[in-house]
Amino acid sequence: MKILLTTAHPFLPEMAGGMQMSGDTLARGLIARGHEVAVFSGLTGRDLHGLWARIRMKLTGVKVVSDMRLGYRIWRSWFPWETAAYVAKKMQPDVVVVMARKPVRVAGAFQAAKIPVLMWLQDVEFIDHEGDFNTLGSVPCVANSHFTADTYRHAFKVDPKVVYPIVKGSKYATQSSREVVTLINPHPKKGLNVALEMAALCPDIPFLFVQTWPLNDAERTDLDRKLAKLPNITLHPTVQDMKQIYGRTKVLLAPSQWQEGFGRIATEAHYSGIPVLASRRGGLPEAVGPGGILLEADAPGAEWAAALRRLWSDKAYYAELSAAATAHSQRPANDPDQQVAQWEKALAEVVQKRSAQ
Repeated sequence: MKILLTTAHPFLPEMAGGMQMSGDTLARGLIARGHEVAVFSGLTGRDLHGLWARIRMKLTGVKVVSDMRLGYRIWRSWFPWETAAYVAKKMQPDVVVVMARKPVRVAGAFQAAKIPVLMWLQDVEFIDHEGDFNTLGSVPCVANSHFTADTYRHAFKVDPKVVYPIVKGSKYATQSSREVVTLINPHPKKGLNVALEMAALCPDIPFLFVQTWPLNDAERTDLDRKLAKLPNITLHPTVQDMKQIYGRTKVLLAPSQWQEGFGRIATEAHYSGIPVLASRRGGLPEAVGPGGILLEADAPGAEWAAALRRLWSDKAYYAELSAAATAHSQRPANDPDQQVAQWEKALAEVVQKRSAQ
């Protein structure tokens, strides 16, 4: 099959969040099975790549650029829904998988181009749909968790298949020195303020904050101001190889304040036996399972700090949750081969249905 994964978000390496990592892993898994896969994404316009994109668009008069930076074709555009027809004509995909950010608007553009669409439901931010989901009709869907599937099922009467994000253990599993408490993506939605309060209440525990989403100048200035008051926090830039982060991590924090679709980082950490201290929001309980501690998102800072201290100091308790984390990472629902096969089946059903019409 010729498969196009698309999102209005920027893609790797311009943005390196859970959605981008999941899209890249799925693309590579499908390519390994003999399919032709490309990605069509938004564009930030930052750094040298952004400058190259602007120059290229000006010289060609085409509002789409493409590259092979990841080893497969990536199309990038300021507004993917405006250039969907162009990319559809160039690639002529058999099916388009629409990922997060403005998904209704993007899906509608490809439906107008007469390309079959499969929706990859990765969050429940309906306000970000940029349109009425019901206008897509009886569109097939794959959800990243039972939480996401149930939310869409109740809201829009669709019947999503559930496939957890593909996380290849070999890419993340490492022997950790267990020397820091790690927060990936220091953003308010991800529980930044909760983590800051924990750090203030636990000045003897070292914290590592790892950037993921790009920060504008104002956001970075505000973060630097807050971190200046907490010498036990180190800010680390975005990395491609997460083993260097998990190789130091003893406890992973995921105190998200929004309804996470799943919580991919929990699975990543579990492959190294790292317990997760997370909020009971969205799909995080599915991702964390027995391999960590769940608290209410609005629990007092003292409660978060007490849970962290127990994990940090109680060796027997830590060993118990570490073993549970490792076991949870090995559950059948996390098997990459099975997950890619489930995707392959879902995509084939869309293509076969189109052929039968």
